[in-house]
Amino acid sequence: MTLDELKNLDHTNLGSWPAPVKATALVLLVALIVGAGYWFLWRDRFERLEEVKAKEQELRDEFEEKQQRAANLEKYQRQLEEMRSLFGDMLDQLPSAERVPDLLTDISNEVLASGLRQELFQPQSSKRQDFYAEKPVQIRISGKYDELGRFVSGVANMPRIVTLDGVAISRDSEGDPDGEATADLTMEVTAKTYWYLEPGGNQ
Repeated sequence: MTLDELKNLDHTNLGSWPAPVKATALVLLVALIVGAGYWFLWRDRFERLEEVKAKEQELRDEFEEKQQRAANLEKYQRQLEEMRSLFGDMLDQLPSAERVPDLLTDISNEVLASGLRQELFQPQSSKRQDFYAEKPVQIRISGKYDELGRFVSGVANMPRIVTLDGVAISRDSEGDPDGEATADLTMEVTAKTYWYLEPGGNQ
């Protein structure tokens, strides 16, 4: 059918239209109705459906995460108990504030027991940290290599926590013309001891 024939169709008498034209018009009419129905009726429902699907996936993910946590709850509880036990053991190795002077005496006695000469033993001001305080002591000692080793080993084996920081060792060659290993060694070190601070307690 030509364009002129289409223009000459009787729009008031659709029944007289040729069958191909009727079919085409029907298809266009149905498409128009479907398009209008989607736009005015179904579009919001489709968008809502997508939102619900997204929410469903979010809830599924949340459920799986909680299910995994619940499955590992017993394991986490065991780990928490182990951590509490370890923390308690570490606290037991911290002296109370009242025992710090005794511990400083023990360190000084360890110097003498190792056969070393104590040239400096100077406690510094204590320093408050989050839940504990530390007491640094500046120490300078002199002696043979094995005597220094005995001192370090003795401090490490103390029942309370004592650390040795800033270790510096030098050789005193005075009195030893050859400068051999028989000369005394001088160690300068900062020994630190710690104690637990009770909540609300003073340093």
